[in-house]
Amino acid sequence: MTRIYVDADGCPVKDEVYRVAGRYAIAVTLVANSRMRVPDSGNVMMEVVGDGFDEADDWIVDHVEPNDIVISGDIPLAGRCLKKGARVLGHKGRVFTEESIGEALATREFLSQMRETGVMTGGPAPFGPRDRSRFLDRLDALIHEVLPPDYRKNQSLRKT
Repeated sequence: MTRIYVDADGCPVKDEVYRVAGRYAIAVTLVANSRMRVPDSGNVMMEVVGDGFDEADDWIVDHVEPNDIVISGDIPLAGRCLKKGARVLGHKGRVFTEESIGEALATREFLSQMRETGVMTGGPAPFGPRDRSRFLDRLDALIHEVLPPDYRKNQSLRKT
């Protein structure tokens, strides 16, 4: 069964994930270095890992399976999850694919080198309402890609 894993430290779309996952009765696991508040629903779990570098990423990669969905803006984590057959969605609605991850990793590395040499590259644009809307649309689309049609139909009948 499909599960959604959230790289939860600093994730601005947790509430949206809870809402959409609840609509389809999909289990959600938040993975973070510290405890955070989660809904009392039975489909959301919290996994607290140590403070070490990439511990949350490593935990997600160790547990993710094909057709699971990972929510993260971490490009190296996205690449690792794609190799395991998972779907990956960034906080701003960017769907990472096998075709796009190479370019994303190269751009990340280039910008990192620019910053190391003292070139000011600026940061990412602030998270806004359009990003939230795009994220919701793309999360719903990913769920429709991975869930069997009969399951989606049964879930939508339960919600009416």
